[in-house]
Amino acid sequence: MPFGGVPRSAGPPGARRAPDGRRARRGALALELSGLTVEAALSAQDERWMRDALVLAGQAAALGEVPVGALVVTGEGELVGSGQNRRELDRDPTAHAEMEAIREAAAKLAAWRLAGCTLYVTLEPCAMCAGAAVLARLRRVVFGAADPKGGFCGSPESLGDLVRHPRLNHRLEVRGGVLAEESSALLRGFFAGLRN
Repeated sequence: MPFGGVPRSAGPPGARRAPDGRRARRGALALELSGLTVEAALSAQDERWMRDALVLAGQAAALGEVPVGALVVTGEGELVGSGQNRRELDRDPTAHAEMEAIREAAAKLAAWRLAGCTLYVTLEPCAMCAGAAVLARLRRVVFGAADPKGGFCGSPESLGDLVRHPRLNHRLEVRGGVLAEESSALLRGFFAGLRN
């Protein structure tokens, strides 16, 4: 029995069941892994925007910043915000790539509610950035590499899932692992350079 001793709903009478007893989904096949839905093929749009975020991450690395890049894109496909880590340059602990992109998007759209927008970021957002995504009412977060030491968007390696917490009124769709190897390689290279 789930938390509280209340049995889970069996679904509507006659609902199709998967072999493991869960209700079967119609449409595209999906694999659920720790709450993240991993689609069979990367969305071309998600990959395109993630490549642009990787360019920003590379620019951050060239400036001596941890290589993280972020973009905010409307549901219509318009880029409205971009950012890269600037903590060292600005001497500001909140100057994460996601915060920079969200601030720019809010200014450009003249609204704090970024409903319908997607945040693309090369590294799974931390608690602060995940919280900002929720407060901005973003529709989606798409990230590259999982962050086992600071991530809060529900990857299997993360510290938690702030953006889809059941007590929130607004929950975001999350897609992780988009160009994860490219994002991870950039981070590994940066930190290897610091150790040398």
